[in-house]
Amino acid sequence: MTDIIIIGGGIAGLSAAARLSDHARIVVLEAETSLGYHASGRSAALIEQNYGAPSVQALNRASVGYLQDGGYLSPRGLMIVAQAHERADFERDTATLGATAITPAEAMDFVPVLDPQKLAFAAYHADAHDIDTDRLLQDFARMVRASGGTVETGQRVEQISHADGEWEVTCGDRRFHAPTLINAAGAWADTVAGMAGIRPMSIVPHRRSIARIPAPGAHDIRSWPIFFGVNETWYAKPDAGFLLVSPADEDPVEPHDAWAEDLTLAQGLALYEEMVTEPVARLQSSWAGLRSFAPDRTLVLGRDPEVPEFVWCAGQGGYGFQTAPGASQLVADLVLGNPPNVDASVVAALTPDRLR
Repeated sequence: MTDIIIIGGGIAGLSAAARLSDHARIVVLEAETSLGYHASGRSAALIEQNYGAPSVQALNRASVGYLQDGGYLSPRGLMIVAQAHERADFERDTATLGATAITPAEAMDFVPVLDPQKLAFAAYHADAHDIDTDRLLQDFARMVRASGGTVETGQRVEQISHADGEWEVTCGDRRFHAPTLINAAGAWADTVAGMAGIRPMSIVPHRRSIARIPAPGAHDIRSWPIFFGVNETWYAKPDAGFLLVSPADEDPVEPHDAWAEDLTLAQGLALYEEMVTEPVARLQSSWAGLRSFAPDRTLVLGRDPEVPEFVWCAGQGGYGFQTAPGASQLVADLVLGNPPNVDASVVAALTPDRLR
């Protein structure tokens, strides 16, 4: 007998499952043959507490202690760089992220390939950290299994029905039953809702592309911060000896197994190259992920106001890993009827009621 079915084996579904697994019998259904295949497996893997809408920042603050205590964080830092004509946008971004202005020379101490002819302004914030996303994902899955729950991969949902207080979820020749259904399907969240007869939340996937290039000028880049242009038009981040460069694109698309388009990558790499002295000689690899947003660009967490047996854990956008501990605890509290772990105003900004 199962108490809760969770559709989606990314960070949203697994973290919610782990939080609930001591209180209910859980089954997680993941369509792909591996966990975290889509957005969770293609994350920039960073937490910056000042990033996102106020409700997202509240979840960041509710998550950082868990991530620190679990040893999932390592120092990274972030830096904003700008040209002379970008001063107003630079000052706004600096204030938003709580960064401190530094001199161009200081910025080049952090990232020596920055072009002194182009770099007019820079700001730095030390309190940004890399997240060990794979270990976090697998640890949540282990917690579910250790409590007697089940994590099933290769289970693509084909049909959902609800009768006599019980959900039936059909995956091929298998059927799963439970009184509560949690929708943690990422880019497919509205699709799953439609299959269940639930009104969608207008959650739209947006493609985000990444290029992986060799370390510029053969520099040791391990200690470089993530650095990006104003208005988040591009960013670059060290990763296992290589540099990730993203055009920070947000093209709305249908849910699918995303890939990076050559023109989009080229545009992002050109913006990056404008600010550095080392041209991009080759691409090591490239990929894309889908960041899914509700209309107000904040998460959708909690019971559906019209069908409370259906629970939303969706709309993570680009904040899935950095908010996962706080968001999953909130989902668990709302499902179990416990006092939420964040303020009432934050709960109101996150629960599905706001979008109905």
